[in-house]
Formats: sequence, C-alpha cells, structure tokens
Amino acid sequence: MTVRTTAPPELAVTDVTVRFAGLTALDAVSFTVAPGSVHALIGPNGAGKSTCFNVLSGLCRPATGTVRLGDADLTRLAPHRIAALGVARTFQNIVTTQGTVADNLMLGRHALSRAGFAASALRLPHVRREQREHLARAREIAELTGLGHHFESPVALLSYGDRKRVEFARALCLEPSVLLLDEPVAGMNAAERARTVEVVHAVRAELGLSVVLVEHDMGLVMRLADEVTVLDFGRAIAHGTPDEVRGDPEVLRAYLGTGAEQEDAA
Repeated sequence: MTVRTTAPPELAVTDVTVRFAGLTALDAVSFTVAPGSVHALIGPNGAGKSTCFNVLSGLCRPATGTVRLGDADLTRLAPHRIAALGVARTFQNIVTTQGTVADNLMLGRHALSRAGFAASALRLPHVRREQREHLARAREIAELTGLGHHFESPVALLSYGDRKRVEFARALCLEPSVLLLDEPVAGMNAAERARTVEVVHAVRAELGLSVVLVEHDMGLVMRLADEVTVLDFGRAIAHGTPDEVRGDPEVLRAYLGTGAEQEDAA
C-alpha cells in the first residue's frame, strides 16, 4: 500500500459568497481544513452544504471569496483541474458505471495515466505495464475499503452499502490529498453505517489525507470529525470541535428552534 509521506496541504475557504438569481446560497463563508483532519460541514436542509461542496469541486464559481489548497488557488478552476490538484469527491446519489468493481476503480485512475491516445490504442509495452500498475493499486484500495473480495464482481449485484463504497474507493483511486464525502452513509442500515465509519478511519490512518464531510447523521459526525462548521441559511454560524458545537446556542436554534421562542416570549 502506497502511504503518503508528507502532510496534505491546508484547504482554506475565505469569505465565499454564492448567489443564484438574487438568492444568496453562501454568505461570506470561511473555514479551514487542517492537514490530515476530518472536517464536517453540517446544517439543516437548505443551509448551503451542497453549494459549498460544489464550490470546492469546481462545479460552482463563487461571486466573491477564494478557495486555496496550499499555494494553489482553486477558485476559478474547472473541475478536472481541481481533481488533478488532488481534490476528489463523492456524491449524495450513487454514481457507478456498468461493469465490475475493478472497472469502476480503474476509471478513477484514468486521470493519472501517462500514456497518450496513440500508445494506448497500440497497446505498447509501457502502456500495458502502466495498466498493470494501476490495476494493482486499484486492488489495494479495494482491500482498504473492504471491497477486495468483490473486486471482480459486477457492481449491479452488490448491496447498496457496497455500491456506496465503490464510489468512495473510486474517488480514492485519484490519490487525492483532500477527499470530499457528500452524505456517505445516506440510505444505509446501521451495520453499513458502522462499516463506513471503520473505512473512513482506516483510509485516514493509512493514506494520511484530509476529509471534508457533509452528513446529517450527527452520531457519525461526532465519532469522525475533528472540527465542525455549522451552516444555516448560507452563513457559518459556528465552528469548533464536535463537543463545542453540540452545545452552541446558535446551533440549537438552527436545528431545534430552541432558545429563540423563549427569548421572543420574554
């Protein structure tokens, strides 16, 4: 297994604002993902979490503000260029192709291929050697994510939880320094959720990457995250450790509506 020998670069989001037809989806949002940490973005539905992920992955360009990965400015880059700099993403809905687990994971290696179109078409010796190396690495990642025994299995025959892990593993095949996980346990049963937590812990320990997590399962967030940023109506209303944000009055208002009613009644 290839292990990262240097810390991943810091991911810094500074004063990012996104507007859609006059609606402010993100309002001067700032947060920093420390190298090698798990940073959770949480908030009620419509808080701006998916918009924030779209900015980080290049699917959405902010009106103002910046996103930097180390010395690289990602703010105006296309998604494929951001991916090439080391940012990989999963999505809320499962996105897999036909074929086997191996086929899907090899798609994640495509951006790392050094072979040109002509050399690939001719199946030159160095191309075949590179393909073997990519396949071996894909198998390593499958083992790390608990998919090793499914490596040659058709994705269509896998359980829901395993198919979610295929998408996770395919993102890892890009060899990212930052992994964006968009609701990684949505729709899973309790056993699948527990397995996913184990996999994220293993990936972080083995690969040394940073993880940015959007998730509604607060139990999972509390077990995984080092830092949490809470969004509400496009604004960042709290930052801190899971324990710190759990008791924050603004967070309680956003999630439970507690506090505000009592103040209005006083």
